[in-house]
Order: sequence, then structure tokens, then C-alpha cells
Amino acid sequence: MAVRGHRNQSKGKYVMKKSPLFHRIRCLTLATLAVGAASLAAPVFAAYPDKPISLVVGFTPGGGVDVVGRIIAQGMGENLKTSVVVENKPGFSGNISAQYVKRAAPDGYTLLMAPTTSYAMTEKILGKETVGYDLLADFIPVSTLGELPLILLANKQLGMNNYADMSAKARANPGKYAYGSTGNGSTEHIVTELFRQQAKVDLLHVPYRGSSPAMSDLLGGEIQMMFTTSPTALANLPSGRVTALGVASQKRLTVLPDVPTFAEQGLPAFNAVAVYSILAPKGTPDDVIVKLNAAISEVLKTPAIKDKLSQLGVEVVQTTPQQSRQRLEAEVAKWNTAIDQTKITVQ
Repeated sequence: MAVRGHRNQSKGKYVMKKSPLFHRIRCLTLATLAVGAASLAAPVFAAYPDKPISLVVGFTPGGGVDVVGRIIAQGMGENLKTSVVVENKPGFSGNISAQYVKRAAPDGYTLLMAPTTSYAMTEKILGKETVGYDLLADFIPVSTLGELPLILLANKQLGMNNYADMSAKARANPGKYAYGSTGNGSTEHIVTELFRQQAKVDLLHVPYRGSSPAMSDLLGGEIQMMFTTSPTALANLPSGRVTALGVASQKRLTVLPDVPTFAEQGLPAFNAVAVYSILAPKGTPDDVIVKLNAAISEVLKTPAIKDKLSQLGVEVVQTTPQQSRQRLEAEVAKWNTAIDQTKITVQ
């Protein structure tokens, strides 16, 4: 590089004079650095996903959350051109899985298949410190998936065919009949306590680690009844060992047209619908959330998937990430109010 200099006579200093070539090299160097900085600032997740995604389910295989999660996972994998693997981490009413996903790297590769109604209830009943997360602060809603009404099943040997039969026998035998749930503070637990208060019946609570073991004991007669989501109910009704006593929604299920709602049977205020969503850890980049939401939306639009979910009693709900946040906030507010009004506690 040509650099010439001369002595500044007035100040006695030697002044470097840079040639035009020096300036051209300097400009090229700065331009190269600028390009490098721009590339570093570009989205890190532009190639997302480039490896399998884990969809964590907090319940045992075969339950409603697991069944719906597997249907969604398969469709997501096809749309995202990668594997979406269902990972079951049961325990503590699904809260083990929520804690696990909360601690996961916020990179879009670990997602939570969330029964958000159950989580909202559990968080309110047990408190944020006990459940180990703050539903609204620790997660980003990716998409709402659907709504599932709860159905009350009774062991066939009891001879109960509807709510009138059940309430008459339970009132005549307080504390005799046991109901199952997927754990203290779970959807099944809270919904049954609400039902118990409105129906004025005394039932014994038996918590389980998941829907499958609870259903197994219901089929075997170790417990007498249980509220469960529509996929689980529909999977076990053909066995002939359980009877559907009522649907906890405002209208009958298309797939169970002969089973009346509880509102029809004398409990007009009783309404319990489980909302399912997919959540990501706080800090997951917006572009990843948008890409996941688009993939899920495509799954929920697919006629074959919609039909499969409908046969499980799932009413599909499609939402943007912003709408998903609003729906989650509304679910938390709804159950906070309901639990405060009924003064339900977990002993």
C-alpha cells in the first residue's frame, strides 16, 4: 500500500498522507465487516426445523390428551417436513410435563401438548409455586386446537342409565361411590367437585397418575364413575362395561346423539368443556411461533383430520398466536372465578 508522509513544519510532526488505494482498501474492509454483521443479525431460525420436534404430553398413552396430540403431531410433521415425536411424561396432573417444557431451550424443538383448562384449574387450586410454573408468564401459546366436552361414565354394573339414576343412588348412599381423576387439581377432579356441589351428592375422590389407569379401574369396578374427555369416553363405551350418564356441554355430541346434556337433565348451570392447546417455552422466537402456528392451521383444515377429531368429539378451533393468547387468558380468568365462587380446595 502506498503511504507517503511529510513533516509539518509548524508543529514539527510527521503527518501520514494516505493514498487513494488505501481508501479503497479501507472501504472494502468496512463493507465486508458490515456484511458479516448483517449475516449475524439475520434470523438464526431461518432453517427451522432441521431436526425432530418433541411434543410433550403430560399423561399416559391412550388418554384424550395423548390421542389428540398424536393426531396433531403426525400432521405437523408432514407439514414441517420433519418428525414430531410424542413424548409422554405423566404425573402430577400433567404438571411434570409443563415444568419440563418450561425449562426446555426456547428454540421450537420442545413443545407442550397442553390441556389448558386443566392447567388453569390446577394453577389456581394449588398455586404457582406448587405447580412449578406461571401459565401466562412462562409459555407462549402457539395455537388452540379444539374443545372437548367432558362425559360422566359409570360402571355398567351399577345399573345407572342417566343423571336421575345416579343422583338418586348417590344421595341414598353418601360417600359410597368413588370417582376417579387424573390427579389432585386435575380437570376431572375440579369438574366432578363442581358437579358434586350442584348435584348435592357426596362422592369419594380417587386420584390416578393418568386417564388410562383410572379408566382401567372404572372398567373393573374398583371405582364407580369418572368424568373424562370425549376421546377417552368414546374409546371405552364400545366395551359395554361403562354407561354415559350425561355430557357436560351446552349441546349433545354428534357422535353420541342419544346421550343428553346435564343441562337437559336438570343442571342448567353445569358446563365443563376442556380446551386443548400447544404451548412453547417463553423466549421462543416469533418467527418460529408463526411457522408452527401455520403448520398446525393446515393440519386443522385437513378434511380427514377434522373428521377424525370430530369422531373423537373434538370441536376444532383454529386461532392465530394472538388469538391463542387471548383464549388462554380467558380460560385462566374463567376458572379462577369459578373456583373462587365455589370455594373448591384440594385436601
